[in-house]
Amino acid sequence: MPDTIYAVTAVLVAAAVTWALRVLPFAALAPLRSSSTVHYLSTRMPAGVMLILVVYCLHDLSVTEARSVAPLAALAVTVGLHLWRRNALLSIVGGTAVHVLLTSTLFAG
Repeated sequence: MPDTIYAVTAVLVAAAVTWALRVLPFAALAPLRSSSTVHYLSTRMPAGVMLILVVYCLHDLSVTEARSVAPLAALAVTVGLHLWRRNALLSIVGGTAVHVLLTSTLFAG
């Protein structure tokens, strides 16, 4: 069993590292707020990330198979709802509902 000094030192080191890791992002925010690169990325990244996710999710989907109807219809509904209403929550819920309904009715049994 470790002695008391060793245990106290280990706890203090762990506490210091934890505190430093939690403070570091706030200390780094000040110079980043005025950065033109960060501003550019904040306007372009959401669309880029969504495009990467769509490509990744659909890259192995064969459009000639019946199983591709549900994801493609859900994607079309999601994009259509978002272009129509510009509401992310409505788009996500609508696309998810279409996917669940199609997969449960087309592939039930």
